[in-house]
Amino acid sequence: MNNRISRFVLLLSVLTTSLSAQVPLYQNPDAPIEERVEDALNRMTLEEKVALCHAQSKFSSAGVPRLGIPEVWMSDGPHGVRHEFEWNTWNYAGWTNDSITAFPALTALAATWNPDMAALYGKSIGEEARYREKDVLLGPGVNIYRTPLNGRNFEYMGEDPYLAGVMAVPYVKELQKNGVAACVKHFALNNQEQWRGTVDVEVSDRALYEIYLPAFKKAIVEGGAWGVMGAYNKYRGQHCCHNARLLNDILRGEWGFDGCVITDWGGAHDTKEAALNGLDIEMGSYTNGLTSDNSLGYNRYYLADPYLEMLKKGELPMSSVDAKARNILRLIFRTSLDRDKPYGSLCTKEHYDAAKAIGDESIVLLYNNGILPLQGDKYGKILVVGDNATRRLTDGGGSSELKPKDMISPLDALRTLYGDKVEYAQGYACGRPFFGHEEVIPQQVMDSLCAEAVAKARQADVIIYVGGLNKNAFQDCESTDRKSYNLPFGQDELIEALVAVNPNLVIANISGNAYAMPWLKKVSAVLHISYLGTMGGASIADVISGKVNPSGKLPYSFPVKLSDCAAHTYGEGAYPGIDAGREADNSLTDYQRNVGVSPREEYKEDILVGYRWHDTKKIPALFSFGHGLSYTSFEYGKSLLSAKEMDEKGSIKVTVPITNTGTKSGKEVVQLYLGDPKCSVLRPLKELKHFAKVAVAPGETVQVEFVITPDDLKFYDEASRQWVAEPGVFNVYIGASSADIRCKHSFKYLSGL
Repeated sequence: MNNRISRFVLLLSVLTTSLSAQVPLYQNPDAPIEERVEDALNRMTLEEKVALCHAQSKFSSAGVPRLGIPEVWMSDGPHGVRHEFEWNTWNYAGWTNDSITAFPALTALAATWNPDMAALYGKSIGEEARYREKDVLLGPGVNIYRTPLNGRNFEYMGEDPYLAGVMAVPYVKELQKNGVAACVKHFALNNQEQWRGTVDVEVSDRALYEIYLPAFKKAIVEGGAWGVMGAYNKYRGQHCCHNARLLNDILRGEWGFDGCVITDWGGAHDTKEAALNGLDIEMGSYTNGLTSDNSLGYNRYYLADPYLEMLKKGELPMSSVDAKARNILRLIFRTSLDRDKPYGSLCTKEHYDAAKAIGDESIVLLYNNGILPLQGDKYGKILVVGDNATRRLTDGGGSSELKPKDMISPLDALRTLYGDKVEYAQGYACGRPFFGHEEVIPQQVMDSLCAEAVAKARQADVIIYVGGLNKNAFQDCESTDRKSYNLPFGQDELIEALVAVNPNLVIANISGNAYAMPWLKKVSAVLHISYLGTMGGASIADVISGKVNPSGKLPYSFPVKLSDCAAHTYGEGAYPGIDAGREADNSLTDYQRNVGVSPREEYKEDILVGYRWHDTKKIPALFSFGHGLSYTSFEYGKSLLSAKEMDEKGSIKVTVPITNTGTKSGKEVVQLYLGDPKCSVLRPLKELKHFAKVAVAPGETVQVEFVITPDDLKFYDEASRQWVAEPGVFNVYIGASSADIRCKHSFKYLSGL
């Protein structure tokens, strides 16, 4: 008996040792990720490695079924998890369980100027993406607002790289705590939709490093983003999705990025460049990114059979596919194979509360003659006018379209607050949201809607106008830029007609862009509102009524007219670009023209983007960057600097007391800008370097502190390819906006070169 037991124990021991020795590291969650990656890589065939590198459906790429390595599932977008599509078409899958919370657009998040809201946003949307079993969320977008005509500005976070970067970092961190990778986009210089797939951008190294790259760098280096999406456009003659300088030299070389580079859909154009220049996963080839289907099969992708064939022939090094496979495996181990990731949740009260809180803080009160907040007991009849008061603004817009479970419209929310005092008139029509073309509304229909609204306005005590832009083509919409800086669909004429019969007109326009306001001096108040999603109507109504005190600040400037914007000062060569030998034709989209021809575009304004241009060139904006009013008032007390001199190892603390001198609790965004008035290179009058959003009760004083370091003083020196600060005097500006400076100081920097 004892012998039999001993033999059994020995056999069990041998069997256990044998089995444990065969347990692959990639299945062991306790092993370091890099060991698991290398172990899995060593077990894969060449065909399996190549299969990782390209799509297998509209929104997934292959895993390694033989080794139990799962597929990678991706989803648009940065402000809501997109509905499901059929495997190989752009047709909706028709699921009944893919409705979600529509969060505010990222331009709304930027308008909060509140990193805590960015963290809440990332956490909430990450929980929804995890519940929907997504591994990669295609966002956030951090491209710079260069022109108010860019149809995709609403997906980004404004004109200032510091603001965009600070807001992106907590979004990325909290999103990825859910085991969902952020895919920061669109890298880089994707600052227009006109000709986005072909335009070849020329920009100075200084502008590249100071304006167009910092937000990406922060999201990657400080935020730890696991993914980056390449842009459609070209930079220095090479497509950004396989651009050697952007991906190899800067992203991986200078920033040490160890994540996964994914194309925008249809963004790959060459097998050799894709193999050698830093791209990992190719998505959507042989499509235009949104509307056409791939009839050639996924094995025809640049990083599919053509890549495999070149590897086998020795025309491309095996090290290239190993590098891609490592990056993709690392992504998989960080996401779908992370056994500690949470389960996620969908359309919860907490997510609706988060969307509401972000929306509340994003609304910007641009102008107010005292009519707001609107006290219902003062007015007998409230007329709401405008198509956006009832329109589902989650429809259209390209990849930003969403399928929300619930939507609160502005009209419904206003009726909830003010009851049967509210009457509605559409005022204008803009048709259904179409990708790539517009629905033309007969003029007689427009005239009739306008006449009806004006007739009702005569009988109303106050008018709330909810118009602006929408997600139609040539508005705030992917693939097309706006055609005009003015409001579309005859809205300027409609507003003029309304205010002519009733001066109590509150403008509550919804838009992801700045626009002209020829009627500004005639109306009573103006609110600037971005696309706020599920809870948007409630946020708008609560701000109008005063239940919420507005605290949003503009993340981009409002030029008086388009020619006041830097990108539109230097002719078509600076925007939208010109083909050699002939004039640019703005009526053609990328897909109507010969995509083999690349319009060339030079960023002639260089570093002077947005408020940097308005300040330095002394061209006043209609509403400045950082501007936003409140229903209370804030007094900036005497600010102090801890020192008058600073060396390259030192710092200066700046303190400023903020007192609420009004009768309502409110939040103020205190902004610190720095200027270098005497420098060997052109520098803007001032640049945003720090900000803080503080809540202040009536009569309360809050001390706000900032710390200025030598890094805040530096510019990118093209000759040395280094960030440098020259010794001399620097100016400190503290204010409520870039144009509303309340305190000014100076100090001397003693060293720097």
